[in-house]
Amino acid sequence: MNEVSTAFRPASRSEAKPLVGLYSESGCGKTWSALLLARGFVGPGGTVGMIETEGGRGEAYVGRQPVGDYLVRPIRGDFSPQEYGRAITEAEWGKLDALIIDSASHEWEGAGGVLSMAADNQAKGTKGVLVWQQPKISHQRNFMLRLMQTPIPLVIVCMRAKYPMEQARNHKGEMEWTRSKTLEPKQADDILFEMFVHGWIDAEHRLHVTKYTLPELAAAIVDNEAITIETGQRLAAWAKGSTLSPPVPQAARQPAPPAETAPSMSQGGAGDALSFEAMAREAATRGRHVFNGFYAARTGAEKKRLREMKSELESLMDAQ
Repeated sequence: MNEVSTAFRPASRSEAKPLVGLYSESGCGKTWSALLLARGFVGPGGTVGMIETEGGRGEAYVGRQPVGDYLVRPIRGDFSPQEYGRAITEAEWGKLDALIIDSASHEWEGAGGVLSMAADNQAKGTKGVLVWQQPKISHQRNFMLRLMQTPIPLVIVCMRAKYPMEQARNHKGEMEWTRSKTLEPKQADDILFEMFVHGWIDAEHRLHVTKYTLPELAAAIVDNEAITIETGQRLAAWAKGSTLSPPVPQAARQPAPPAETAPSMSQGGAGDALSFEAMAREAATRGRHVFNGFYAARTGAEKKRLREMKSELESLMDAQ
């Protein structure tokens, strides 16, 4: 009897290409942190490339140790999803070991980006869901799908961020607009769900992790610490199948070059609880189907915390 051929094979961690999201307000060190993470991941002889949209500012660090040299593919003027997709394809042709996108925010809000495409549709008289239909299809097909399917071993997505305005009750019980205390990236609402790890960087260059897809990644990209060369080295070891030990706290090590910090979903600290609650609310505001997927991926301890938030989360889902 002839054997039936199949595309199934043993799973390998090396096929799980890390996709890391970093976001912050201007001047907090996204670019340098991304370069440190990438250089640590690929080693001194590896090839790091950057899709650079910031008018050349991403090239300011070239030659600076311990990062050294890297490649750049600029995008100027046309920040459409198609142009980003072309740049990712060129990065694959160049056989990069790590790719930095600095910044992905332009693909959403820049000239020719998704918001611009929707505005153009409105100006042409398009109405209703058709205003957003093609821009969002292009975003998913030419940008998000390319990010998720690229064979590049590490992709780091840098994004600008803001504290959005939100309605809240004041001490008199009246509704008013206030500045949110939650920093949000300037990109599509669902982009963070596709990241292995994501977090925001504060003014002191520390990374605050808002998601670990797997709890063991907390030993590679450490919450509430600056990103360093060692961060990239630990991530590379994990990607190759190593089991990581919890790192020595940065305060107990030799001073490191400037970088960034974060809070964790798996360590149970106060900063972690805030980050986890924010992620839960974000999932709930997207509707019951998205929240159910979020809930299913959580640990037992995290599910207990979600049950404690049930009344609030149910009201958010019912509002959709």
